[in-house]
Amino acid sequence: MFRSRESFLVAKKPKQKQKSISPIQKSFDKYSCRIIRKINIETLDPFGFSAIEEQEQPNNKFEQIGNFLHIKTKNWTIRNLLLFKKYDELDSLIVKESERLIRSQRYVGSVIIKPVPIENCKDSVDISIRVLDTWSVIPTGAFSSSKANLDLTERNFFGLGHELELNYIKSFNNSTVTTFGYDSKYTIPNFKNTFINTSVSSRTDLNNNTYKAIKIDRPFYSTYTHWAGGMSYDYKSFAQPLPDSNAVLSMQNFKNKTYAFWGAHAFTVFGNRTEFARGTHLVFSTGYTSSTFLEKPDINYDPLHFYSSSKAVLGTIGISSQRFYQDKYLFRFGIIEDVPYGKVFSITGGAENKNNLTRAYFGSRFSYGDYFDFGYLQGNFEYGSFFNNNKTEQTTIKIEANYFTNLFPIGSWNFRQFIKPVLVIGANRLNTPKDRLNLIDVNGIPGFNSSPLVGTKKFLTTFQTQSYNQKNWYGFNFSPFMNFTVGFLDDGNYKFLNNKMYSQIGIGVLVNNKYLVFSSFQLSFSYYPSLPIDGSNIIKTNAFQNSNIEFHDFQIGQPYVVPYQ
Repeated sequence: MFRSRESFLVAKKPKQKQKSISPIQKSFDKYSCRIIRKINIETLDPFGFSAIEEQEQPNNKFEQIGNFLHIKTKNWTIRNLLLFKKYDELDSLIVKESERLIRSQRYVGSVIIKPVPIENCKDSVDISIRVLDTWSVIPTGAFSSSKANLDLTERNFFGLGHELELNYIKSFNNSTVTTFGYDSKYTIPNFKNTFINTSVSSRTDLNNNTYKAIKIDRPFYSTYTHWAGGMSYDYKSFAQPLPDSNAVLSMQNFKNKTYAFWGAHAFTVFGNRTEFARGTHLVFSTGYTSSTFLEKPDINYDPLHFYSSSKAVLGTIGISSQRFYQDKYLFRFGIIEDVPYGKVFSITGGAENKNNLTRAYFGSRFSYGDYFDFGYLQGNFEYGSFFNNNKTEQTTIKIEANYFTNLFPIGSWNFRQFIKPVLVIGANRLNTPKDRLNLIDVNGIPGFNSSPLVGTKKFLTTFQTQSYNQKNWYGFNFSPFMNFTVGFLDDGNYKFLNNKMYSQIGIGVLVNNKYLVFSSFQLSFSYYPSLPIDGSNIIKTNAFQNSNIEFHDFQIGQPYVVPYQ
């Protein structure tokens, strides 16, 4: 299941000097098949303690006060994350995977699981688990002459591992529909060791648009999981402007509710003798989605009936293989991170009924990722298309990659280079702006406003240089970074790389503190040479995050139509 970055390099190049910054995955093989007699769990307050160095203690008032105000994670919260229990035979891979699952929780700073030999007993072993908490309450806010915004995030509610997110926004502008809005979400991430996640959310903005949702699902949280599934419901009530045939905008009202159900089963295909075999599965997944519009635009503003009720049934079959490397200095400063590697190949088929028309759907995905001598590289290819009378409709082709280099030192600093290219191609799309690509923010250039700019094809590339400074100031580390993103839209022709290039140039500093649940925050400035609405030579603050570059996993979950975005 796991391989450390260092052990991989040694396996590939026995004579290569080991990298001291790479953690080594410890082994439990010596104790394999012994009966687990006891499981001792100890959770630690975030300040002054260490999961590794048991003798470390808080030594100043700041640490003592912080620990007094902190509610430690409950022992049974950690126990619910374990894939083994008392009286099981010790399985090295299962123990390592349990450690990864604990480490992946945002309220955990670090975790150490180790076997404890029992004197004069060679058929049993005790297990010791030490977990270092992080400070989990994060209040933030922003104020201006026109509005105020307050946020509160709690990632470990009363030590239960539950997540609470609250946002309140107050407007001082009389032109808004309402004077306040809110956004709330409560999540139970793991119910009694079932790994069933439940979340309830509700939102109302300053324009009186509302959103309510409930989601219950059990994902493939581990490669050793054989069953997954879920259900969800969401309701939206909102208004947005749409153009008529004369391009005259008018505000239109929408009300929509959506139900979704899905289930999946993973079969072991190569037995259980090797680590690769245990992490490789044949997966079957099926899902049903029903979307109903209770209120939709007038036909003059939606002549193609784009906003119409629909029902869809999809099924996916594929091969998934996933394991993990351990590395440091990626997105969380100095904290061990688990980087997935492996491959997945899947095909998806099904049908959609919309506007009294039933169309077949076919899609496929291939993804591969691994560490190489030159760094980590992951590629992802997806294709999806509807078929109507043997003709393709609303076809989507998506090709993307994620790459980052090995750490390279310059003096007392370390650096990584991240590169993420994305190509999205659409064919036979509907003749409406809502079935077009754009470069807006999340799916394009961070902080970019391009509402009037749409196309059927786009190409984006993000370059980011991240530095890591080992020195700290009162527990804080400062890591400057640079970001450069370029994007193209086809604008109705096939030579879209010859069209105008839009870009964003950013510089910033990542401020890290190992004690906080959000281990870092940032200050950044972005420069935009050209924006379609705002003009040229625009500078914005905190318009992008240094973690905008992320990698995919290699799991197969709920069947889906390849997103055109």
